[in-house]
Amino acid sequence: MFPPAQRGSRCTLLALSLLGLLGLLLDVSHGHEDEDYYMQELLSRELYYRVPGPEEPSPFSEAPEPRASLKTAKKDPGDQREKARQTDKVASDAKAVKSGSKKVDKNKKGGLKTPNSSNEGEGQYKSEREECPPMGLETLKIDDFQLHASTMRRYGLGAHRGRLNIQAGLYEDEFYDGGWCAGRMDPLQWFEVDARRLTKFTGVITQGRSSLWSSDWVTSYKVLVSNDSHTWVTVKNGTEDMIFIGNKEKEIPVLNELPVPVVARYIRVNPRSWFKSGSICMRVEILGCPMPDPNNYYHRRNEITTTDNLDFKHHSYKEMRQLMKIVNEMCPNITRIYNIGKSHNGLKLYAIEISDNPGEHELGEPEFRYTAGSHGNEVLGRELLLLLMQFMCQEYLSGNPRIRHLVEETRIHLLPSVNPDGYEKAFEVGSELGGWSLGRWSQDGLDIHHNFPDLNSILWEAEAKNWVPRKVQNHHVPIPEWYQMKNATVAMETRALIAWMEKIPFVLGGNLQGGELVVTFPFDMTRPQGKTREQTPTPDDHVFRWLAFSYASTHRLMTDASRRVCHTEDFAKEDGTINGASWHTAPGSMNDFSYLHTNCFELSMYVGCDKFPHESELPEEWENNRESLLVFMEQVHRGIKGMVRDTQGRGIANAIISVEGINHDIRTASDGDYWRLLNPGEYKVTARADGYTPTSKVCEVGYEMGATRCDFVITRTNLSRIKEIMEKFGKQPINLPARQLQHRPRQRRLGT
Repeated sequence: MFPPAQRGSRCTLLALSLLGLLGLLLDVSHGHEDEDYYMQELLSRELYYRVPGPEEPSPFSEAPEPRASLKTAKKDPGDQREKARQTDKVASDAKAVKSGSKKVDKNKKGGLKTPNSSNEGEGQYKSEREECPPMGLETLKIDDFQLHASTMRRYGLGAHRGRLNIQAGLYEDEFYDGGWCAGRMDPLQWFEVDARRLTKFTGVITQGRSSLWSSDWVTSYKVLVSNDSHTWVTVKNGTEDMIFIGNKEKEIPVLNELPVPVVARYIRVNPRSWFKSGSICMRVEILGCPMPDPNNYYHRRNEITTTDNLDFKHHSYKEMRQLMKIVNEMCPNITRIYNIGKSHNGLKLYAIEISDNPGEHELGEPEFRYTAGSHGNEVLGRELLLLLMQFMCQEYLSGNPRIRHLVEETRIHLLPSVNPDGYEKAFEVGSELGGWSLGRWSQDGLDIHHNFPDLNSILWEAEAKNWVPRKVQNHHVPIPEWYQMKNATVAMETRALIAWMEKIPFVLGGNLQGGELVVTFPFDMTRPQGKTREQTPTPDDHVFRWLAFSYASTHRLMTDASRRVCHTEDFAKEDGTINGASWHTAPGSMNDFSYLHTNCFELSMYVGCDKFPHESELPEEWENNRESLLVFMEQVHRGIKGMVRDTQGRGIANAIISVEGINHDIRTASDGDYWRLLNPGEYKVTARADGYTPTSKVCEVGYEMGATRCDFVITRTNLSRIKEIMEKFGKQPINLPARQLQHRPRQRRLGT
């Protein structure tokens, strides 16, 4: 017989084991009941999870095998309850790093996990450990009313700011600050998340406060769970409360996995220690799988599904190449893969062309481009373009008239990864552990999107000296010599982009970025020096505003006035669009360069609050952006188009097309065709070229989709014809017949 104290301990352990088994059975048998039923059953037994004894197997344990990556979930196409159960069952190796954090091995991403059939050490339990996705603090699926805290220093540092990777305003004002900060510095403070339904919690990710001026982070914490927010149970490691090691600085996220998954509705993070020169401040993400409950209103309200059969996953560089090859093999008649150059590390910058005659510029057919990934850690745009090329191929084969019209009337170029070197860095650690900046820059530390020559200052200085348009044109501003020198601070990727932009006569382009929900348009640089924000419109401001609105208004969230702001700016008040310079000045942006050096009108689409969303979020993000991606492409057919020819019918390259009242011209392509984006209305348009007499006509742009045809025939000037004749004969007098030469002296004598 055991001593009385030991007998009591063993009896309690046996009772808890039986209750644990009963709890699991209740979970299976009452999967259709509402949340209150779960709470009553579990609360009546004071059982939220079962912690095994030192030598006792856990009902949630599994045989040793590689841990799953945070970013390799793929939704099951089965029924809704199965989707909830099967979320994120894809495996990869995970390397343990300091303080219990995990680092994902990129070489193991994407491998399907084989269900664990071994029951060694588990008795009758064969439950597989699920790798649950983030609940959505960063992506805003968890709304502000689900976040609570013990105290707060001020409203701008309240619980609603305790979201992973949330960014503070530049001046850290009272309303938008960089995290949750407790109002008192003691171990009784807590940050709480209400899942609004029973959830299997598996891990916690923490950061410090986003701040330029302060250093605040939590170095250790406890985790507590509850079903009623009154009775709390602390996560234990054996019989002791488990202390999780937190952050060592404020930006790099740290993941701690719970020793045993915990089923509850509420979860709290209780800071126990913090940086000695700072205070209790946190940004948090919770990993959790919602338990099956089809009657849950909050779950149904936020659930977005897609019917498109696409490859919803994050692709490594090799996987991206393979996927592009698969699409090309599926649709060989409308696709072509090519590269525009190489990255600093030698990775090719692959693009895919979608057109009914790939590889050829068709006379009168506009060229369109989408680029993504200039910031390597903003990966949503990259995956959206990979999804778009799959979608267009599938829909073209199925006979979708809208897609067929786009493909047959437009030459489309998709460049998914401008900065593959940066992407590989971010991909290696996964979405939640990459932070806000890892992989943003090129391998040599340059921001590719802002690495273009500053042509704005050249044009504006010329305008101030009244050199425009006689000495300096208002378009196709040349690249300065210093920028083209070999030792100039220019990324290889930027040089490749410039060569690509100069080679193909693009009409319209969009570069996909992340971390916000807004569309920005030129100019991105303020005209007055020293100004960090000021509205700086282009001469085509009215066109750019329409183009930006065409994307934002068809996005599911950008113009929703009731949506929560991503970080500090409420762009929904501006219809989801903003002039780049009025947000923050950025010299040498791709948008400004494209407008001033080429014919292309370029805009930036910030397609999601989360730069690197979990794979389980990709179907919803695709639904958010799919219509916008298509509508924006269709805008390339708005305005006027045509040919500029001479009297012999030959196309004239580099002829200038001017629109009265708009101080920005464009030029014809090598075959003499042109496209000029304009809003509906009547315009006086002039075509001119060196050695030709300018010709003007009135061109009307309607509201229906489709550019108005506006052709020009221009004639040589007399002076240019004389110059041509003189050049033909080497600038020498023309030899006249002998009879004419004999008469000429006589005529002179008679004249005298």
